[in-house]
Amino acid sequence: MSNKIYIIHENSEWTDHLTKRLDELNLPFEEWFLDQGMVDLSSIPPDGVFYNRISASSHTRDHRYAPELTEAVLAWLERHGRNVVNGTRALRLEVSKVNQYMALNAANIQTPKTIAAVGTKQIIEAAKKLNTTPFITKHNRAGKGLGVQLFHTIEALEAYVNGPTFEKPVDGITLVQEYIQAPEPFITRCEFVGGKFVYAVRVDTSEGFELCPADACTIEDLFCPVGEEVENKPKFQIIEDFNDPIIAKYEHFLKENKIQVAGIEFIKSENGEIYTYDVNTNTNYNSEAENQAGKYGMLELAKYLGGHLGLVKL
Repeated sequence: MSNKIYIIHENSEWTDHLTKRLDELNLPFEEWFLDQGMVDLSSIPPDGVFYNRISASSHTRDHRYAPELTEAVLAWLERHGRNVVNGTRALRLEVSKVNQYMALNAANIQTPKTIAAVGTKQIIEAAKKLNTTPFITKHNRAGKGLGVQLFHTIEALEAYVNGPTFEKPVDGITLVQEYIQAPEPFITRCEFVGGKFVYAVRVDTSEGFELCPADACTIEDLFCPVGEEVENKPKFQIIEDFNDPIIAKYEHFLKENKIQVAGIEFIKSENGEIYTYDVNTNTNYNSEAENQAGKYGMLELAKYLGGHLGLVKL
């Protein structure tokens, strides 16, 4: 029987909510903070359940090589047959939207038309090849909506990529993507624990693109106004009795890619088509929305991890 939960991460603010739930359930755990370190590949890892929470945005917290170190640790754990939640495959999708889109498409899940480009000239050429306006740019390794910009003309893009405000992606890859016009300014995020649907949350996008549900979003994350209200309407709101055929597709996708915990975001176009554009394997939850609905993602996650220890009945 495994004896401890190991939480692999690089941002304590995003992990506090989970550790509080683990304490609440009296579950033993230990945190592995992997901003830097070493892995003795000839050693034997401890027994336990290992939960990977490394984020694609780690470089914004001066943890540039946390994903690379974590991949080494996960490979070591998997080599020895340890119980890993969100292992190497999940990490590969977390740090690359290109990988996400290819895996989603393989599962017959529609994504926006996207061109990946490296180089200033190539970004502009990609937009011309896309041949649709408006369009957006985003970083391949992102998190927090990094690098998301909306453009209505090629000239505006040229001025941006050749100007002082251009954000260079950490892996060099910029995505140029068709902009999906929704009839109302919101997206939907579906949360999964143990590969099973937990709830869907409606996210108001009227104030910008960079929206994450974490309560720990800081003032520096200018477009991450968690908990703020617009015209007395909450920015994050759990949808009661959400039921759509896309859920079954998402659960199949997660199973095929060995992802146990994730938040998947989609937008509906004006003609009702669903476009999936982001898979977050380091998912967070908004406490105000959860308190309003009486549903708690971190509690479900803590129970799930405890179930792997044999200490919580699933």
